[in-house]
Amino acid sequence: MAKLESTFKNMVLSLVTICVVAAAALAGVYLLTLENINIQKRQKQQAAILNVLPEGAEVAGAEEVNGLSVYKAYLNGEFVGAAVETQEEGFSGPQKIMVGFDTEGNILNYVVLEQTETPGLGSHIEHWFKNEAKPGQNIVGRQATGAFAVSKDGGDVDAITAATISSRAFLKAVNKAYAAFKNGEVEAHTGASQLNESQNDSINDQMVNEETEVNHE
Repeated sequence: MAKLESTFKNMVLSLVTICVVAAAALAGVYLLTLENINIQKRQKQQAAILNVLPEGAEVAGAEEVNGLSVYKAYLNGEFVGAAVETQEEGFSGPQKIMVGFDTEGNILNYVVLEQTETPGLGSHIEHWFKNEAKPGQNIVGRQATGAFAVSKDGGDVDAITAATISSRAFLKAVNKAYAAFKNGEVEAHTGASQLNESQNDSINDQMVNEETEVNHE
């Protein structure tokens, strides 16, 4: 094969060809990994739902309330609470959180599904608000009000040190979750009749059947 003459035109053509091939290779790798990434996200979501609800509860299919996904839970045919997937924009990006409520609106637990907050600061949202040794910052076990706020804003929840913006976003997401829980709660008390055939494929079964796959605030 004849060697291309070293001209500006040929150099540009070679560079464009290399870029096209590299882009195609990257796109191929992305498509190959996308399915596994999505499977892992679903598995994390399903594990989070079970983590924030009473042990042994069966979860109905997602119901959209106020734009959020609400997963109602039943135990022996009785409504025992719900998990709500909520989201709010934090300091460095969106915070996606799963929050569990019992029938009285008490917070059972929460799991952070996704967050890009500052490491060592805002990233503490994953554990800060469930520290039993620090009642001033712990929201687990408390009655949700829909009006949680950090102390700096007149509320009664201690913000993460040097991460007020992240803390505000987290509590706002929890407040939105509670509003969705309350708005979707009425029909939930009808009990097992809410579980139709499609909904009876609980989150528990879905997990078994899934394929293995510094800024200062």
